[in-house]
Amino acid sequence: MDFNMKKLASDAGIFFTRAVQFTEEKFGQAEKTELDAHFENLLTRADSTKNWTEKILRQTEVLLQPNPSARVEEFLYEKLDRKVPSRVTNGELLAQYMAEAASELGPTTPYGKTLIKVAEAEKRLGAAERDFIHTASINFLTPLRNFLEGDWKTISKERRLLQNRRLDLDACKARLKKAKAAEAKATTVPDFQETRPRNYILSASASALWNDEVDKAEQELRVAQTEFDRQAEVTRLLLEGISSTHVNHLRCLHEFVESQTTYYAQCYRHMLDLQKQLGRFPGTFVGTTEPASPPLSSTSPTTAAATMPVGPSAAGLAPPGEAALCLEEVTPPASGTRKARVLYDYEAADSSELALLADELITVYSLPGMDPDWLIGERGNKKGKVPVTYLELLS
Repeated sequence: MDFNMKKLASDAGIFFTRAVQFTEEKFGQAEKTELDAHFENLLTRADSTKNWTEKILRQTEVLLQPNPSARVEEFLYEKLDRKVPSRVTNGELLAQYMAEAASELGPTTPYGKTLIKVAEAEKRLGAAERDFIHTASINFLTPLRNFLEGDWKTISKERRLLQNRRLDLDACKARLKKAKAAEAKATTVPDFQETRPRNYILSASASALWNDEVDKAEQELRVAQTEFDRQAEVTRLLLEGISSTHVNHLRCLHEFVESQTTYYAQCYRHMLDLQKQLGRFPGTFVGTTEPASPPLSSTSPTTAAATMPVGPSAAGLAPPGEAALCLEEVTPPASGTRKARVLYDYEAADSSELALLADELITVYSLPGMDPDWLIGERGNKKGKVPVTYLELLS
């Protein structure tokens, strides 16, 4: 018990000394040991790395999971060391609703068929998003979080210890300075005319006492200086390790960009396939008579260079059996022709297709080897391929 009380009293004394030194420094009443410029630069770089890492981490979490409630739930699961439950992505949920709507509204109707096809595409998009979130969390978020919760906590601990060592060192310097000033005052030779012999004895005793105090303060200063130098070196090594942290974060950033590129490439392919199934190819728009791309004379070199190709042309996507189809030589079969009502406006992607207007009636029929999503449509003396999803077959 006595030992604990002594230790408690010693710790309280050290804390009080540091508090006094810190307060006097703030009011400009005490000198402060300054660190070298290189050390200060290391501290500044470490603080900047920590601050920007926190911001990048938080914003990346928002990018991967925009729902704040879901982020809080995942955070609590991680703190409780429990597995985060699997969550349905927005794309997968939309696919589920579309599939249920198609089932209730009629899967054989044009609208129902389209809903089913879009639902399948949205489901693939949701799966791609899930893979992207999982990959980005492991390859990018986890290393950033490990730095903040591991390396940075160690650096912060050593910096606080260095601050305490510096306060102890400056307190020892102040104590030595006061002891030397008192010793110099005590050793001042008194005036023989104004003092009595008794004062000489007291002056000599005080001088010896302050001399011992100076020796003790110098010894404490040497110990404090040694501990401060040792702690400064440890902290310096940890701060210089920030360079390795930057290299690691750079590698993680490359992996994040790679996973994001893969994700958007998958999304592009899925939507391109969906456009093909719906009879809409890149570069065509429903309900507009404007050209799909501006004329060459109005396109600047900068715009042309910055434009990303959106996919193969309609002819390139046509099945092999239709690639060599010559509409002039096509004759309707003796039986199998039907009337169809156009549901939506459709602009032909090329000369092999027939442009459609909503609510008009056309004659349609199929040829052997044709894509089942397409038919041959005739209106007067014009004929061409038409997408089935834009038609309602009558008879």
